[in-house]
Amino acid sequence: MAELFWVMAVAGGVIWIGVMMAYLHARRSRPRPWSEAAAGRLIFWGGVVFPTVSLAALLGYALWLMPGLRPWTEATPAGLVVEVTGRQYWWEITYHPPGGAPVTTANELRLPVGEPVEFRLASPDVIHSFWIPPLGGKMDMIPGRVNRLTLEADRPGTFRGACAEYCGTSHALMTLTAVAEGADAFARWLASEASPSPGIGAAGADAFLEEGCGACHTVRGTEAAGRVGPDLSHYGARASLGAGALPRSPVNTARFIESPEAVKPGAEMPAYDMLSDERLSAIANWLEGLR
Repeated sequence: MAELFWVMAVAGGVIWIGVMMAYLHARRSRPRPWSEAAAGRLIFWGGVVFPTVSLAALLGYALWLMPGLRPWTEATPAGLVVEVTGRQYWWEITYHPPGGAPVTTANELRLPVGEPVEFRLASPDVIHSFWIPPLGGKMDMIPGRVNRLTLEADRPGTFRGACAEYCGTSHALMTLTAVAEGADAFARWLASEASPSPGIGAAGADAFLEEGCGACHTVRGTEAAGRVGPDLSHYGARASLGAGALPRSPVNTARFIESPEAVKPGAEMPAYDMLSDERLSAIANWLEGLR
């Protein structure tokens, strides 16, 4: 992607300089007007041949680069496959490691550095668009089909992604954090993510289940196994809540539970403003302990 950008930028700059030189030349005073034959040659070579050849060359170069964005075929299957589902307004992320069981999380993505990862992108509601600018191009998530995109992180770091297609009221609050780390660190994280969170039996778990939160959310190691909302296993290890709507903290977690619509307009989660401050705090603190 970077190579394509620089080639296009340089080519565009050269063309712009050429056009400006032609403009300055045309402004010069001349002893006599252009002949009809000279004007015809300028129009043919400068207005027909040059744009056709230059644009065709740039297009051909871009098409030649495109297979590198999707190197995996049926004959050479990818290693790690990550299924990403765009929802209003959050990301469901399921890892399919080779030979391992699927692991589901939400809103924060992990990638092994130096390894191509195949993303399978889908949406159950409206068109979203998956885009992590430092890692590569965007691709739409279209209801009724699965699009495939291969990305490779070439250095460790934390990168910001976003939905790049207007999808409703909280489109601007639908961000994605991608963390690229070494293969060993990624393997340790994935194994930890697949296991129940420490702190499962802490105070607040009963309140979480009694209020029906488990009907929409999954917390591995508990009776909560809902698939409507984000998977909250290891919620306390995430940097933000609500797909980047707020920094994660006990106060912000309680605020979101009490009134999701106030934080994220259009969110499908119902408000729990009938709960006492003590019960809200108990649930929020319990979720914060799921690391």
